[in-house]
Amino acid sequence: MSVERELLRLLGAMPFLDRLEAAAVSGWSRGAVYASCAALEEAELVAPLPHASELLAPTRRYSLTRAGLRRLAADEDVGLGELLRSRPLTAHWRRLLLERLDGVASIYRLTAAITDAAWPLRFRWYRALPMDAAIALPDGRSLFVVREGRTADRTAFAKRLWRLREGPRPGAYLVLVPDAVRLRHTARLMAAASAPAFLALERDAVASGSGARVWRTASGSPWLSLREVLAHVGRNGAWPEEEPLARATVLRDIHPCGLRDAPAPMLPSMLGPARKRVLGLIADWPWIAHADLSALLGVSARQTSQLLQPLREASLVARVDGRLVLSDRALVLLARRDRAAANLALKRWGARPRNPDAPLSWRNVTGRRSRQLLRTIEHTAAVHGFVASLAGQAREEGWQIEQLDPPHRASRYFRYRDRLHSVHPDAFGLLRREGERRAFFLEWERRAVRPSTMAARLAPYLRYYASQRPTDDHGLRPEVLVVFEDEIAADHFLRVARKEAARTRVNLPLRVAPRALVERQEPLGAAWRSPRDPTATAAFG
Repeated sequence: MSVERELLRLLGAMPFLDRLEAAAVSGWSRGAVYASCAALEEAELVAPLPHASELLAPTRRYSLTRAGLRRLAADEDVGLGELLRSRPLTAHWRRLLLERLDGVASIYRLTAAITDAAWPLRFRWYRALPMDAAIALPDGRSLFVVREGRTADRTAFAKRLWRLREGPRPGAYLVLVPDAVRLRHTARLMAAASAPAFLALERDAVASGSGARVWRTASGSPWLSLREVLAHVGRNGAWPEEEPLARATVLRDIHPCGLRDAPAPMLPSMLGPARKRVLGLIADWPWIAHADLSALLGVSARQTSQLLQPLREASLVARVDGRLVLSDRALVLLARRDRAAANLALKRWGARPRNPDAPLSWRNVTGRRSRQLLRTIEHTAAVHGFVASLAGQAREEGWQIEQLDPPHRASRYFRYRDRLHSVHPDAFGLLRREGERRAFFLEWERRAVRPSTMAARLAPYLRYYASQRPTDDHGLRPEVLVVFEDEIAADHFLRVARKEAARTRVNLPLRVAPRALVERQEPLGAAWRSPRDPTATAAFG
């Protein structure tokens, strides 16, 4: 069989492969694949699509044109409708894959890495089932691949994993997660699965080959390589079928267009890594000021403006009273990228005014959580300023920020004395420098001025740190950093903390500072006092 014909078949099953991935999955040499792609493109049977993400370098991804579909149907001696229903090739499928293109690319890179240890493979995408894709190894064993996106809702993703565990049993589950905290959380959810579950940070899985030790089991094994993971895959070979689409609409060929006029499914391929990072940061910190966004990005104000301008022209970002928020279009874009519910994202984070003719106020904003942030905009801005200053200082002092979570991802839920409890900090951060890892919760306190109120603010953390959960959640015990508006309130809080720690006998790693000193010394500087030591020291001193 010629390489060109094989590539048509491969792109029929795996649309938007790039050439390196196609070479790995097909088994042909890179030279043969590159030459064949050029020949097919010249014959207008395939079309390239530029793509890059925050995790993957720029590349060109290929898909079949309408002429390519007809050629493939003729080669396989089937009707066009039958071909469309048997492969992810309909217009509906193309829209789904384009919307999820960042995740699609990550899963293709993982599949290419698997071919170093096992070949040939079979591959199948899923539209609505809880797994994203299935991979069949040469001996018939199967792997279900699941990706958890950055914007995935915790409850919704937990339900998705429940459906996964209750469904057909594969040889193993491969789960890609966005950060270390969610890796541990997802591992707990998958510990009861009937097949082995292996988890990795998405950024590590796509950047590593089959020999890198970036995977761990749900039970918390030592880190494993992909080769070692495949050796532990069970004998099961589940290969679920999905109901075919009722309508097999022939897709239209992709034509170049500008960002402003691009249809929504094309945006993931048209936005570069830098602008995707901008969207991600504004999604994390809605109503952020331009200067704070620049600090988080680590670029100048001018460069930030250059990144923002096309996003604003494409109606993805809005600037309201000097603060930046995502439009409904951008919220839908991120939700569909991560297989999350777009309507839920809009209800929570929509910044569109209910009444366009009325002035901006928290009452005139559609999203529930967006409205809450705007209602307490002074507190919101203070938290933004803290994390922005922290990001700049960390870069100067050689710290690498591994994770910096906004309030909606910083919350932790745990059981204490057979009851469900939670902590809801204003931010969570995880930093690394020369092998040292330090983590913190941030509480920016403006209303706790009475001793009883201060004790009530401490109670959730005392319960949390009375258990092993802080270490289970993070691999270490995070510091609890509390900032007060004035020094007198900070002094009162330290006295209350000493009393409550002695009463409960809980070793709470608490540090307290007044706002003025934090702004003068910066977040990592010598601004922090603990209940045991009245001397101001560095946050991680």
